[in-house]
Amino acid sequence: MADHPTTSTRIVLASRPDGAPTPENFRTEVVDLPTVGDGQVLLRTVYLSLDPYMRGRMSTARSYAAPLEVGDVMMGGTVGEVLESRHPDLAVGDHVLAGAGWQSHAVVDGTHVRRLDPSAAPVSTALGVLGMPGFTAYSGLLRIGQPKAGETVVVAAATGPVGSAVGQIARIRGARAVGIAGGPEKCRALLEEFGFDAAVDHRDPDFRARLAEAVPDGIDVYFENVGGHVAEAVMPLLNLYARIPVCGLVAQYNGADLERRDRLPGFLSLVLSRSLTLRGFIQNEFVPEMHDDFLDEATAWVRDGRLRYREDVVDGLESAPEAFIGMLEGRNFGKLLVRV
Repeated sequence: MADHPTTSTRIVLASRPDGAPTPENFRTEVVDLPTVGDGQVLLRTVYLSLDPYMRGRMSTARSYAAPLEVGDVMMGGTVGEVLESRHPDLAVGDHVLAGAGWQSHAVVDGTHVRRLDPSAAPVSTALGVLGMPGFTAYSGLLRIGQPKAGETVVVAAATGPVGSAVGQIARIRGARAVGIAGGPEKCRALLEEFGFDAAVDHRDPDFRARLAEAVPDGIDVYFENVGGHVAEAVMPLLNLYARIPVCGLVAQYNGADLERRDRLPGFLSLVLSRSLTLRGFIQNEFVPEMHDDFLDEATAWVRDGRLRYREDVVDGLESAPEAFIGMLEGRNFGKLLVRV
């Protein structure tokens, strides 16, 4: 139709970061949109998700997925509105979950999107508590962590979309939840907003002592998504047979401490002496067997208030690079979204 956009504004990888990303690593372009073909839809991006894993895709370092090439559109989950459809199951006006990346509009294959029900939950939650971060928490905690009633679960970056869900799901399962976060405001939110049993500020000069006080019976599950000095403080407090799901190491994503190997023998000794279970995972490996249950359970928990969430929303696609850089520095509070 004549009133449909014919161009899309997009942000691409202009150069690879050396350490922390800078605005110069990104470039904004305007490109022509292709014609919508059979089975495809034209989407207007409503929300763009910004997530730590994107830093890894900007690098050529070996990882679980291929890196972006210089000049590629920055990748990312999106919620989009269908403006034009040539797919039988999608109609104009539908909202869908897609992976359109950092761009204002996109033509995508209709089989690669999932239609959302705005009456079930706000569509933005498909990128957060009811999306990839929520499923990361659900699958990693329940399949690998396997918390039992009365056990202690510790999670770092606990006010983020993954960490806040981990603690709340642990409590739903009858475990005790201890969150680690940066600053008094975030620690207060863990207690008052997310219902954690204890909160510890990793910026406290006495962080190690405060953490030990918060887990008098030791730690049975440590959900690892940070690494760095937080992980070092946790390790001596792990109980016999503790489980450690590892979904991220955000403290190391900008290259800090990646070459240190001197701590490895001591850590392996701890794994052996305390019979620890340590397993890294990428959430999509659990999708076939767990995702339907996750959507059913988590949607019900959100509705009844047992699973709360916070969103940190910035406006305008042009804001994405600075917001992304800030996220890696811990400046956001909650699930970081760009309202495009």
